Amino acid sequence: MKKIDGGICAVDGVLAWGLRKEKYGVTVISSPESNVSAVFPSNKVLAAPIIITKKAISNGRISAIVANSGNANCFTGEEGFQNGLKMAQMVSENLQIKLEDVAVASTGVIGRQLSMSIIKQLIDEALIMVENSRDASKKAAEAIMTTDTFSKEFVVQTKLNDGNIVKIGGIAKGSGMIAPNMGTMLCFLVTDVKASPKQLEVALKKAVDKSFNMVVVDGDESTNDMVLIMANGKSGEIDENFQEALEYVCIELAKMIAKDGEGATKFLEVDVNGALSIEDAKCAAKAIVGSSLVKTALFGADPNWGRIVAAVGYSGAMMDENSISITMESEGTGADIVKKGVVKAYAGTNELKIAEEIFSKKEIKITVDIGLGDYTATAYGCDLSYDYVKINSEYTT
Repeated sequence: MKKIDGGICAVDGVLAWGLRKEKYGVTVISSPESNVSAVFPSNKVLAAPIIITKKAISNGRISAIVANSGNANCFTGEEGFQNGLKMAQMVSENLQIKLEDVAVASTGVIGRQLSMSIIKQLIDEALIMVENSRDASKKAAEAIMTTDTFSKEFVVQTKLNDGNIVKIGGIAKGSGMIAPNMGTMLCFLVTDVKASPKQLEVALKKAVDKSFNMVVVDGDESTNDMVLIMANGKSGEIDENFQEALEYVCIELAKMIAKDGEGATKFLEVDVNGALSIEDAKCAAKAIVGSSLVKTALFGADPNWGRIVAAVGYSGAMMDENSISITMESEGTGADIVKKGVVKAYAGTNELKIAEEIFSKKEIKITVDIGLGDYTATAYGCDLSYDYVKINSEYTT
């Protein structure tokens, strides 16, 4: 498996484009007659595009995606639903595909109607420009950004057991309103693997559980999340090599979302080892990256290990404070903070000095060994800064 260039258009048969006007953006992705699977949010308030796309993929096939940024088209009633259908209809008519073969996605402000005059103009222009090129993928990734500070793309290729080379590419957006069970994020994945909708469903769920469901920026769950994969079947048969590559792509995109958290200045990766179950490992890791107290300590370069222990304690995971160990590391430097329940980083110790230096870095890894079992999990997050409050206090104004 290796990372390659080209974005989603590195996959044969995929066309894309994206463009922006004022606060709105539109992305169109075409992968004709592809098998499909998707993961959606658990929020009881679901945006119109989520409802439309759930129906569109119910037969396991789509040919295109149209997505807009700048407006979530959520809590917008029948008018919002019809506007979502109009977006799909424009794409279906232009690409000469069935209306039900178009998935729709939106991201942005909740509770406001789409400015359809701008959206229609952007869709028309994007459909004229769609092509298979490196620039097309870049434009598509940029157009779905909201408070993101950089576009997110990743693509790999790997060799399957049948000897074929398969490619998997993805673009994503996400910066705030990010919590486990996904967040205000969109991710569109394309591949040339041969796989049934059911096989894609199984593969995608495994990948999402290890990646997007392990990211916490602020703990708020969205109404518009979507991770969707399209497989056009131009290469070999799905196998464990594909699964490994898909998980790798999703994890890398998830890390980009964590690094780009609204107002974030630091990236945090948390490994939890020695748990009694995978559920314990996951909930402990997510509790740490999701803790506002851990996040603010990270922002202030204060290696407050007590907050980490407390997060594990309330996470629901089985633990024994006499067995837990905590290490911190960054850029090849590490420090043992707690060793099997014994604190090593009291005031005046060399361990505390090193830990303070580690917490001043841009990327920090915390490893927690619960010391009770053999299960492990990794979660991703960021610090909580003054700018997070500023960005979200001015979001609709």
